[in-house]
Amino acid sequence: MSRLATLPRRLALLRPLRRTTCAARSYSTASEQRLDNRVKIVEVGPRDGLQNEKNIVPLGTKIELIERLAKTGLQTMEAGSFVAPKWVPQMANSSEILSHILATPPPSPHPLTYSFLAPNMKGLSNAFSILDANPSSFSTESNPLPSKPSLEIAVFASATETFSQKNLNASIADSLEAFRAVISAAKENPYSLRVRGYISVVLGCPFEGYDVSPHRVAEIATELLEMGVDEIALGDTTGMGTAPRTKDLLNCLRSAGIRNEDVAMHFHDTYGQALVNTAVALEHGIRTFDASVSGLGGCPYSPGATGNVATEDVVYFMESLGMDTGVDLDGVAEVGEWISKELGRGNGSTVGRAVLGQRKRKQE
Repeated sequence: MSRLATLPRRLALLRPLRRTTCAARSYSTASEQRLDNRVKIVEVGPRDGLQNEKNIVPLGTKIELIERLAKTGLQTMEAGSFVAPKWVPQMANSSEILSHILATPPPSPHPLTYSFLAPNMKGLSNAFSILDANPSSFSTESNPLPSKPSLEIAVFASATETFSQKNLNASIADSLEAFRAVISAAKENPYSLRVRGYISVVLGCPFEGYDVSPHRVAEIATELLEMGVDEIALGDTTGMGTAPRTKDLLNCLRSAGIRNEDVAMHFHDTYGQALVNTAVALEHGIRTFDASVSGLGGCPYSPGATGNVATEDVVYFMESLGMDTGVDLDGVAEVGEWISKELGRGNGSTVGRAVLGQRKRKQE
């Protein structure tokens, strides 16, 4: 039941919106979904949330974080990244994490999809070697196993040339060409894996400023969809996004024929605008949002960027508007408090602190 179920009515922005389609489209797209009050939250804490931590997080802590989050009703979770350890040392044990998930799937209310970044063929090959050793331990579209976890591969492009060079050491064009091989291999191997495509700094770049072209973002998104990507995650990596520019970006994608069902939003809360921008995206018809427990996160290649919007804050915000996330807010708040203590940092979720504070007062 919604925590603000006494609200006299939902906000007008949540009226079901018509789905925008393009008759000529033949892209590989996300599963069909009705744009009603259901919202999917993609938990990015175990990967995007931890990658920027200065002290190496023990493997056992990472696995326990995943296991605790799995119990809260989340549907999809970033779990690791097959990148060179010298670039992102925090992700060096992603192979062990994937092996653990396949050998001992974390208990959850329903089967989960676990996402792993694989930005190049070497990373994808490393992931495949684990899958080849555990062929009956995961579910795919071509071989559905209802009781097993599903897997997703992710690639990440940039919306500006400077950030692409800093993050990937390649131009946008060269990075997209490299992703083409990764996406093709992920789709054409016997497992036929789902692929997610991230586009970073879509609403502001730490090197090129606020004026990121929405038309360029739409071009990159279109190219990724044509390659076979199932979903595009638009990342406000710096948290520089504002409501008007979020609206302009989404309108530009709509004009390019990109459907709402194929888009997810990934907001950072650097300037306190994440939930405002989330509301704009909801009104536009977007129903998939990334979030990180306790607001963990940042980007090693984006100076000054603070954490992702907190999962607890997003769940509460959605519930207050009558939306259904399927996520246990109290459970996520407990996980947020636990991982904050494990990392020796403050709880970054305003809602998480409030929920636990209210519980403590009731117990006194």
